[in-house]
Amino acid sequence: MLKILFACLTTLILLGSPFAAADDTQPKVIVHTSLGDITLALNAEKAPISVANFLRYVDAGHYEGLIFHRVIPGFMIQGGGFTPDMRQRETAEPIKNEADNGLNNRRYTVAMARTNVVDSATSQFFINVSHNDFLNHSPRNFGYAVFAEVVDGQHVVETIAKVPTGTQGGHGDVPRNPVVIERVSRVE
Repeated sequence: MLKILFACLTTLILLGSPFAAADDTQPKVIVHTSLGDITLALNAEKAPISVANFLRYVDAGHYEGLIFHRVIPGFMIQGGGFTPDMRQRETAEPIKNEADNGLNNRRYTVAMARTNVVDSATSQFFINVSHNDFLNHSPRNFGYAVFAEVVDGQHVVETIAKVPTGTQGGHGDVPRNPVVIERVSRVE
């Protein structure tokens, strides 16, 4: 009886997630880091522009050798823009912000990083390590576009979120020992 109840509850929880169909209809990628692998399910239905943009960078090998350059415990880990010596890698043109897509900045979701300009996201992304509802789209704040969810490797995210940080090249919250994105690959 408990097994049946558990199976029913698990099914209900999964069906309630905007990423529930990820296994069948959404692309997945693995972010291979120096601290382990993180698997992401991309939500192309709700964030088509962000997903297409991210996959262009993946397919071009853009993320290879970059780092998680901004790590704030209890908030997020950010990567996809800088080399270990804090040189910014060249990017394509910015994309339209899709923060109004109904996906929220909850723990283990992935969003496009941007400047204060609403439509300024390029290659950088961040993984929320807690519920960051203040980053969601609202009438007073356009927000940050969620486009993916961590479906495996949450322990790697937590490990990265706890690394010692400092200041490097005028940037704060930089890991003292680089957390390198070795590559990002599509899951076939």
